[in-house]
Amino acid sequence: MTLQKPVRSSLVKQIAEQLVERIESGSWKVGERIPPEPELVEQLGISRNTLREAVQALIHTGMLEARQGDGTYVRAASEFGAAMQRRLKRSTLLEILEVRYGLEREIARLAASRRTEADLQTIRQKLDTSLSLRHDPQGYISADVAFHIAVARATHNSVMIDLYEQMTESLHMSVGGTVDVKELMDEQAQTHGALVQAIAEQNADAAEEAARSLIQASKTALLERIQKGSLDL
Repeated sequence: MTLQKPVRSSLVKQIAEQLVERIESGSWKVGERIPPEPELVEQLGISRNTLREAVQALIHTGMLEARQGDGTYVRAASEFGAAMQRRLKRSTLLEILEVRYGLEREIARLAASRRTEADLQTIRQKLDTSLSLRHDPQGYISADVAFHIAVARATHNSVMIDLYEQMTESLHMSVGGTVDVKELMDEQAQTHGALVQAIAEQNADAAEEAARSLIQASKTALLERIQKGSLDL
């Protein structure tokens, strides 16, 4: 097979790399709309077609998302995150919980060993917020995910933090799958408290056990709902 010479790919690639840099640097945050096309064309000194090709390339990777009549929004903070989101979309809730089962136990151990006072304060604040929203399912889901991300950040392991933060959408799914089970919510409120206490005391073993209990309880509740036919994998 004869390879075809690419057309204008070098310039398009350079522009795409500049857009990626703005996203990864935090200049354009996840969920924000990027500047309108005329503004970017003027800033970059390129044609509309070149910009559109670069933007389309990032839409294809999953870093950007075009919303008809509303502009283009940042969907993932990195190429790694976009790839993770694409893969996790093909995963089941049970698979996600199994990944969390392994990942969060190590996160809990590292957070207990490495947390700072500032980390601990943030973790406690996030837990208080989630507990105050227990009767607001959607609010609770977002607050619970924010709590677990705060614990992950206390590991001070950049790879682990990136991996966990990129699972955010799937974390919403796994929490949402059991958020209306009152008994589980009551149990997890206590276990979340035990996790924070273990992190505060820098007890890695207790922190890991609390994380294990949290995910195992969610997994059990999820399997029960699947068996009853009230939830699909």
